[in-house]
Amino acid sequence: MALFSIRDLHVKFQTIDGVIAAVNALSLDIAPGRCMGIVGESGSGKSQTFLAAMGLLPANAGVSGSVTLDGTELLGRSQAEMNHYRGKAVSMIFQDPLTALTPHMRIGAQMQETLRLHNPELSRADAKKTCLGWLDRVHIPEARTRLVQFPHELSGGMRQRVMIAMAMLNGPKLLIADEPTTALDVTVQAEILDLMAELQRDEGTAIALITHDMGVVARLCDDVQVMRQGFIVESGSSAEIFAKPAEAYTQALLASMPRIDGADVRAAMDADASQVLDVKDMAVTFSVKKPGGLIPKSIPLRAVNGVSFNLVEGETLGIVGESGCGKSSLARAVLQLIKPTDGAVTWLGKDLVGLGKAAMKPHREQMQIVFQDPLASLDPRMTISASIAEPLIEFQPDLNKAQRKAAVLDMMARVGLSAEMFNRYPHELSGGQNQRVGIARAMINRPRLIICDEAVSALDVSIQAQILQLLKDLQAEFGMSMLFISHDLSVVRSVSNRIMVLYLGRVVEMASRDQIFEQPQHPYTQSLISAVPVPDPAVERARTRIRLPGELPSPMDPGAQWRFLPSKRPDQPATAMPELCEVSPGHFVQEHDSIEEIQRLVR
Repeated sequence: MALFSIRDLHVKFQTIDGVIAAVNALSLDIAPGRCMGIVGESGSGKSQTFLAAMGLLPANAGVSGSVTLDGTELLGRSQAEMNHYRGKAVSMIFQDPLTALTPHMRIGAQMQETLRLHNPELSRADAKKTCLGWLDRVHIPEARTRLVQFPHELSGGMRQRVMIAMAMLNGPKLLIADEPTTALDVTVQAEILDLMAELQRDEGTAIALITHDMGVVARLCDDVQVMRQGFIVESGSSAEIFAKPAEAYTQALLASMPRIDGADVRAAMDADASQVLDVKDMAVTFSVKKPGGLIPKSIPLRAVNGVSFNLVEGETLGIVGESGCGKSSLARAVLQLIKPTDGAVTWLGKDLVGLGKAAMKPHREQMQIVFQDPLASLDPRMTISASIAEPLIEFQPDLNKAQRKAAVLDMMARVGLSAEMFNRYPHELSGGQNQRVGIARAMINRPRLIICDEAVSALDVSIQAQILQLLKDLQAEFGMSMLFISHDLSVVRSVSNRIMVLYLGRVVEMASRDQIFEQPQHPYTQSLISAVPVPDPAVERARTRIRLPGELPSPMDPGAQWRFLPSKRPDQPATAMPELCEVSPGHFVQEHDSIEEIQRLVR
């Protein structure tokens, strides 16, 4: 018998452009203790379906049909009536916990408010005890301390765990999780998925998981509903959907997912390719004020701490690691957008460190970057053609207007942008189209180096696949080199020749793509790879995750670099850092203890 049922649900929005149908004739059932994945790309109607069920749509929405929870109709109820169900019988985990949590309230106060709203007879002491118990249960370290902290003082993974704890406080029968892991690092994502599976198993909670990530679905879901343009186009068990997808759209979603166990092969590098970039002992240190005391003290934050690598013509070096490992700071220091604290950056034989703005200008034409958020990096007041043409005006002033227009149209065609979009503004384009604009702008002068900083992480899987193929095609055509920064190892695997793994500003492993994925040596690399979900339930659920003890240490902790070498060799000085050693030709690994030894010493 179904716990949660939707029948013939329609959701429409009245806008200045007319009526927009977001959900059309949708029906589904979720049984107790089952996890259902609702998958599809942006705009497919996934979130609107469940916001309608929770009574959380804006005033311009029109909803019809039936939504029942344990036989009780939810549609048509007043907000006061819905408050009786929300947070108690049914709870929701939102995609961004930082915006979902109240910023000016402490974690404990927010949790107790949720609990006592549905249990007014509960004393403050008992409410605090229950909240503390749930923080322990979702594996938040130092839970008692977290109760008195504010949301901004917690990491993204801990905020998401707080959201899960709040959602489970009143023992809901149904948990709705709307893209709960999209913005998380791969190891934190794995922990959150394991936690949700644990709640499903131990509490008998039914889960509706809204996502576009088929790997996440393969790890957690029993059943799948595939949505497109407001309709359910395919449904079935996870095993059925992944093994024999019937609809072309489902097949395309699965085909678009880069796989960490994929069979794609990158062309071998030319042994005689010339070196274009050489980075030696790069360091970037920021001064951070430590809170507390009458006179706040400044302490150093070593974002990048002695990183060295080189890059040859036509090569792609993937740079991976979790948030705070120094990936973006390294990229910006290479481009001299922030000044390195120490080290050298040699571009085509010329040291860039210390060059002024005027001296750097000739190099800017050959070194470009594509940012993660195209809307934030494009001027909203400029048409996309003007944004793409701006580098031409800067570096090729001899071109006349007609020549610039021809060059822009040619580049727009290369990145898959229609000429009809020439005079459109960024807000009139989709996220994928704006990312293409960012790529066209970076490519217009045919640079020899391009840095992609999480350039595809916010895109739907099919758009992501198109952008990745576009980058590879342009690289092959122009012969450019690329630094590809991402926390998604599946994506990095599909584009890279070599891979560099960063941990708290230092290189822990660097090797060819195949060496990294077939023979990872460092515990941190092994943990990252094991945490990446494979979009195949049979494969994914047979894999063993490698878990490292504790949370990711803070970059401000001076002892954090010794996390993987707690049993330091007696002949090393106390201030010595773990060394990077060549364990086989081209394969460099930072010295470390085994995972078993690290776990034993932590215990």
